[in-house]
Amino acid sequence: MGAAARYLTWTGTGLAALGATTAAYNLFTLRTLPRGISGVIEPVTVCVPARDEADRLPALIADLRAQTGVPRLNVLILDDASTDGTYDAAIAAIAGDERFTVLRSAAHPAPGWTGKAAACARLAARTDAAALVFVDADVRLAPHAIAAAVTELRRRGAGLVSAWPVQQAGSATERLVQPLLAWSWASTLPVGPANHSLRPSTAVACGQFLAVDAEAYRDGGGHAAVAASATEDLDLARALRRTGHRTALVAAGPAASTRMYTGTTELTDGYTRWLWSAYGGRLHTGVAIGILVALAYWIPPLAALFGRGRTRRAGILGYLAAVTSRLTARAIETRCPPTSSDLTSALAHPLAVGRYLALWTRSHHRHRTGRLRWKSRPLVTPEESIARHA
Repeated sequence: MGAAARYLTWTGTGLAALGATTAAYNLFTLRTLPRGISGVIEPVTVCVPARDEADRLPALIADLRAQTGVPRLNVLILDDASTDGTYDAAIAAIAGDERFTVLRSAAHPAPGWTGKAAACARLAARTDAAALVFVDADVRLAPHAIAAAVTELRRRGAGLVSAWPVQQAGSATERLVQPLLAWSWASTLPVGPANHSLRPSTAVACGQFLAVDAEAYRDGGGHAAVAASATEDLDLARALRRTGHRTALVAAGPAASTRMYTGTTELTDGYTRWLWSAYGGRLHTGVAIGILVALAYWIPPLAALFGRGRTRRAGILGYLAAVTSRLTARAIETRCPPTSSDLTSALAHPLAVGRYLALWTRSHHRHRTGRLRWKSRPLVTPEESIARHA
């Protein structure tokens, strides 16, 4: 192979090795939610937005009823214009537990709001608790999870703590794509320094399980500040940082897990809904990052297959670095050694990157043509909303 091919291979291998090194740093430095906790005395309100979650919500309610170490716990659930019996399922699962309140809304979100942001804002407005915990309906919680998240919030003196749940996968497509969520930050961002920064660009947050100081939440504008965001969790963390409140990412470990999407169709629709907003929603930035990702995770394995001599050896090193970074990211999530399934999906990492780039392209196309929908609702940006209602 020529000099250009050797240069590209070594550059890609260097990028992959940097990703593996960053992931290793995060594995040894990222905190996990504490297990041994003395309890939380302050009032805590858990907010659960739910739209068409009749099958998933009862399991979360059972987990919330089993929480320990939070004697002043209250739970607010909003049935957000569901069509599948979510409200009845919630009432049955609560079984008269007075700590739970189920709200019901038949209205769709106002122009300029996404459904989730509107639901979270409505829930937060119904409580004066000092600590809020936002949990998605598909999350499963260990009995110490809520107390551990609030304890971590107070221990850090932060405005927001994002406890990253273990991302479970069932289908082959889920196993291929879902690990990319944790890998995307674990291999690119030293989380320890980022957790001590107020720079919005280094914030990482996952709205599946968020513990938030109520005063900081109001200072940052709450969900009204991120009303139209496709990634309201990340933008909420950025809003808090802009008002001087630190945010932190920790691993939930055994405290929380979720199966975010079920099957190929739901996964494709789910990522299409929000992936366009990655990299600030800027197409040129996304294209540039896509080129770097292809350079790091396609060129080395291609060189390993078709190269010769030193170029082939460099390609093998780059491919192994990519697999290592993916396995390390998974270990950050689970706090357990990788399984055989983890290894299989890691070996297919170049295919996962290709799937990600295809989803990103699809998301941008749907966004630009105004065809983004989620759970039967159209999704619009603030600019689109203004244009439609001018």
